[in-house]
Amino acid sequence: MISKAYGKELEIAELAVQRATILTKRVFHEKAKGTLSKDDKSPVTIGDFGAQALIIRAIRNNFPDDEIVGEEEAATLRENESLGSKIWELVKGTRLNNDSAEAALGGPIASMKDMLQAIDAGNSAGGSKGRIWALDPIDGTKGFLRGGQYAVCLALMVDGDVKVGVLGCPNLPVDDTIPLSAEIGKYQTDEEGRGVIFAAIAGQGATSRPLSRGALRPREPISMKAVPDIKQATFCESVEAGHSSHGDQSAIAELLGITKPSVRMDSQAKYGSIARGAGDLYLRLPVSKDYQEKIWDHAAGDLIVREAGGQVTDSEGKRLDFSKGRTLADNKGVVAAPKEVHPQVLEAVKSVLGQK
Repeated sequence: MISKAYGKELEIAELAVQRATILTKRVFHEKAKGTLSKDDKSPVTIGDFGAQALIIRAIRNNFPDDEIVGEEEAATLRENESLGSKIWELVKGTRLNNDSAEAALGGPIASMKDMLQAIDAGNSAGGSKGRIWALDPIDGTKGFLRGGQYAVCLALMVDGDVKVGVLGCPNLPVDDTIPLSAEIGKYQTDEEGRGVIFAAIAGQGATSRPLSRGALRPREPISMKAVPDIKQATFCESVEAGHSSHGDQSAIAELLGITKPSVRMDSQAKYGSIARGAGDLYLRLPVSKDYQEKIWDHAAGDLIVREAGGQVTDSEGKRLDFSKGRTLADNKGVVAAPKEVHPQVLEAVKSVLGQK
C-alpha cells in the first residue's frame, strides 16, 4: 500500500504518463499504418512535443512551484506553424476517459498558446536544491520509429535525490512473469495484453499496473528475480551501438560465463523489465570518455530497479548522482543488477574496462 509521503505526486505522475501514452500510441499507429514515410522523423517530433506539453501541464496544475527538466523547447513550433498546428490538433483531442482522473490533471490544455508555454516550462537547469521533475516524453525514439520499445518517463527529484519514478511502456506485456525474448526490441505493438506502467516511491517498493485510457488500474508489487547462477542470467542492452559499447558488454558476459544472447531493446523499458524479473542485468557502458548521460534517461528507471531490490551504479561502482544538472556529469555508464550479484557483475565490468 502506498503511504501518504509523495502519494499525490505518484498519482499525478502515473495519470499524466498514462494520458501522454494515449497521444504517443496514436502517433505510433499512424506511423505503423504507413501514413508517414519510413524516413520521416516527424512522428518522434510530434509525439515528443505533444507528450511533453500534456505532462508538464499536469505537473504545473498540481505543483505550480516545481521545476521541470524537459528535452524539448517550443521555439521550433513558433517558427513552424504547420507543425505546431498538427501537434495542437493531437494535444487538444487527448484526454482520459474518466472524468475524475482527467480533472485531477487539471483537464485539457485550453489553447495552442498554453501548449507552447507548457513545453517551454521544461527549461530547468536541474541541480541539488528543491523539487525538480525530469521528463523524457519519448525515450527510445529509434525504437518508436522502428516499431520496437519506447517509454514515457517521469521522475521527481527532491534536493537531488529521486523520490518518485514512473515509466509508461505501451509495447511491453502486462504480464510481469513473461521472460524477455530477442523479439522484444522489434516488431512490437500495443495490442491487447500490452502496455504497462512501472512506478516507485523511495522507500516504498516498486509496482506495475496495466496502462488504460481512464482511471488507474490496480497495481501489483514487483521485485527482481533471484539469480542463483550468474551463467543463466539474461542481460539487456541498448539496440544502438552509439549509445552503449556492445563489444565491452559482450566481453563482460563472456567473463561471467553468460552464454545466452543479450536482449537488445530501446528505452528505460530495460529498467522496468529487469525490475519485474523478466530480465536480470542491464549494462550501458560508455562509448566515449566525454559522453555524459542525460538525467531524464535514467532517473525513473534507477529508482524503480532499486525499489524492486536491485542495485544501480556506474561502471566504477558509484551511485548515479542526479544533483549535477541536466546530465550525470559525475558518472560513467550504468550497471544494474540484483543486489546479491551486483558486486560480481561490477567486478567483471571493471576487469574488462581496465584492460582498455
